[in-house]
Amino acid sequence: QVLLVESGGGLVQAGGSLRLSCAFSGRTFSRYAMGWFRQAPGKEREFVAAISWSGVNTDYTDSVKGRFTISRDNAKNTVFLEMNSLKPEDTAVYYCAADLWGSAATRSTSYEFWGQGTQVTVSS
Repeated sequence: QVLLVESGGGLVQAGGSLRLSCAFSGRTFSRYAMGWFRQAPGKEREFVAAISWSGVNTDYTDSVKGRFTISRDNAKNTVFLEMNSLKPEDTAVYYCAADLWGSAATRSTSYEFWGQGTQVTVSS
């Protein structure tokens, strides 16, 4: 079974930066595509970013392009989400997810395993 543990969330002012991490354990990390999703209060969970198992392919939702960067470190079994120029509308619980042999899917149903989430709050 895969265990995903997110960290790095917190409270930041608009325009600031945060770096989220997701530690992966239980299976071979390099075989899994990794995704970041978020859910704001009263809203559905939405796709943020994803990276393929090979690390070659990435994808982002339009609202974060140019501000967020997803990356992975297979030696550390960790995926990162670097978030810059944060806006109040980025406030949400951020979840990482794993998809065996995935190609950076944007649909949540493509992912088999999920973390518990980390809160990101951006103040105006």
